[in-house]
Amino acid sequence: MARSTREVIAHTGVARVDRRTKDLVKRVLPGEIMIIDHQDLDRVAAETIVEAQVGGVVNARDSISGRYPNLGPLLVCAAGIPLIDGVGPEILDRLADGQTVTVSGGDVLVDGQVVASGTRQTMQSLEERIEEARRSMGDELARFAENTLSYLVEERHLLLDEPDIPQIDVNMKDRHVLIVVRGAEYKDDLAALRRSGYLAEQRPLLVAVDGGADALLEIGQTPDVIIGDMDSVSERALRCGAALVVHGYKDGRAPGSQRLDELGLEHVVYAAAGTSEDIAMLLAYEKGAELIVAVGTHSSMVEFFDKGRGGMASTFLVRMKVGPILVDAKGVSRLYHHSVRKGDLALMVLSAIFTFVVIILISEPVRLVLRGYWLTLTS
Repeated sequence: MARSTREVIAHTGVARVDRRTKDLVKRVLPGEIMIIDHQDLDRVAAETIVEAQVGGVVNARDSISGRYPNLGPLLVCAAGIPLIDGVGPEILDRLADGQTVTVSGGDVLVDGQVVASGTRQTMQSLEERIEEARRSMGDELARFAENTLSYLVEERHLLLDEPDIPQIDVNMKDRHVLIVVRGAEYKDDLAALRRSGYLAEQRPLLVAVDGGADALLEIGQTPDVIIGDMDSVSERALRCGAALVVHGYKDGRAPGSQRLDELGLEHVVYAAAGTSEDIAMLLAYEKGAELIVAVGTHSSMVEFFDKGRGGMASTFLVRMKVGPILVDAKGVSRLYHHSVRKGDLALMVLSAIFTFVVIILISEPVRLVLRGYWLTLTS
């Protein structure tokens, strides 16, 4: 049960310090206090923080700046995790990783001395900030639309040109391709696909975008392709046997290659504009996929703000191109049913038994045979 928004409970724990939230959540332990530097805490990051069961979050910046109504901080507070905002970037240098700290109210203390202060967020304060952001996001929406339109011209090649698709040893022609992004509600979508029987019966090719590879491994599925910057994928996932495709820039740079080279893993580079999930869809489309099913992909303005993007030109263009074969996982799980459901099978067996009993009751020859067997057994 979430704590009351009026309670101010001091919590002492080991501090874990990192400027990258997605790196920190991989090593923080339950009860420890995260020291982060994350403007506008996004929903996916907040969900991983809640799953980590941390004892508190101290943010050098504002978890909600008011630029748009991001729900990440609300999820953290709703889970009863203390959230202190805006303590300043100095805390990242002032506190050592592994040092014991206490959070009380809006203060961060070491050995009883206040080393940083900020705003202790509550459900009420966050709801007020979110409502203010909703009322004032007209200007942000205008900037977002302008950026999208300006980049449409620069990225039109995604729609018009024949892309230079990298060669990978995975045949997608006439296959269902499931593209998994670790975005909002990705766990619910994957669970729904499993319950519906879609994964077991259709056996789609599995394309993971960065951390989506670990999401697949968590449910016992092994990705066939991993594509992205490779900065949020575990080494375990990278070594699972999937074809590795690094998302590179048009100027030839591919930062993700360095990590794979250090691990000694073979890979190819796909240099293209847009997001990694965009080029994952292009890859499946150009390699002849029959159907592309998307899990956790980003399509709303708020989701793009969460990812730190000021426009969605590439996504808009890619969705236009692959649209005829693209469906959302939610739609698939609602429409897809097992070819033979357990309930139907049980009903069929019961019907067969009932039919057999009726035949026995109304057939004189069958009754004579059974009576003969009975007399033999009882004589």
